[in-house]
Amino acid sequence: MLIRKLEEIRGTDRSVSDKGWESSRMLLAEDGMGFSFHITTLQAGGEWTFHYQHHVESVFVISGRGSVEDLATGERHELAPGTLYALNAHDRHTLRAETELVTACVFNPPVTGNEVHDETGAYRPAAAAA
Repeated sequence: MLIRKLEEIRGTDRSVSDKGWESSRMLLAEDGMGFSFHITTLQAGGEWTFHYQHHVESVFVISGRGSVEDLATGERHELAPGTLYALNAHDRHTLRAETELVTACVFNPPVTGNEVHDETGAYRPAAAAA
């Protein structure tokens, strides 16, 4: 059994920050669960374009308001507490935070914790990230 506390993850090498967001990686590939689990906080007023070409991701909004736009279709969806969106087709998307957004995110395959977004907004596959 694994027990982790968010306040113990923040400030460690499992906490990753970049341009207006911070992600506390509660579970990583090394934990052997087959997925990774993150609590991610996005700053109010931020906008990010991501394209996870090697991962699928689901995102559950814990608090805050914003939107996610599917860049293939132009369809935009409002985000509020209790909303989940899943990038089940490696969807290229833009995420916008009207207020601070706190989300719970699951990645498959799991991230290792060493990934950084490349120029396309993707994480490289785990084998290439190591």
